Amino acid sequence: MSGKAEEAEKAEEENVVSKGDFILVELTGRVEETGEVFETTDEETAKSSGIYDEREVYGPRLIVVGEGWVLRGLDKRLEGLKIGEETEIEIPSEEAFGERDPRNIRMVPYRVLRSKGITPRMGERIEVDGRTAVVRSIGAGRVQLDFNHPLAGRRIIYKVKVLRRLEGDEERIRALLGRRFPGVDPESFGLKLLKRRVRITMPEEVFFAENIQLAKRAVALDIQRFLPDVEAVEFIEVVKRR
Repeated sequence: MSGKAEEAEKAEEENVVSKGDFILVELTGRVEETGEVFETTDEETAKSSGIYDEREVYGPRLIVVGEGWVLRGLDKRLEGLKIGEETEIEIPSEEAFGERDPRNIRMVPYRVLRSKGITPRMGERIEVDGRTAVVRSIGAGRVQLDFNHPLAGRRIIYKVKVLRRLEGDEERIRALLGRRFPGVDPESFGLKLLKRRVRITMPEEVFFAENIQLAKRAVALDIQRFLPDVEAVEFIEVVKRR
């Protein structure tokens, strides 16, 4: 093989997603049968599809390929995608939200639900004993509850575009911070990579964020998982005189 051919082959390999890659992805998932959009990273698509959530942070999503951060069927099909190209991925129901299981459909006395403070309504999703169910029918003092996932048994299509692969420890750590502190600019965190530890200076805007200790612990565990040489993660909060 000539030198130019080898260089072309190497460049092609570097442009393809592999297991373990940190990638930023734009994606939209829809049900093949109905065209219903159930998930998207694009704010305008969310609004036009009627699934917009003001609490959601829209924009490219961090995925570590093979870590199960997305549907199993999507995760394994990310490998081999070309960076920068948009593609459609079809996922059978068994690799998406599973098949419908008749054992997950139960008849519950109406009075039992009322005793739990639940007033069931047709088609509504309710929480019963820590599980989510859809109310399928109400009658004769009984309520039919469907504990299957609403998209169980459905074939799924994802439109996916891998924007880029993240390289280097600092870029990956900032991406992990962005994942655990959604809506906060990852560049606002001070970051210092020492020999076997990582020192993170927290921006003031997150000092009183909800569940901040859980988020910090999650970041530390993420860093230690993906950077095995890191033995400790330090978080510093600096309060300046006003």
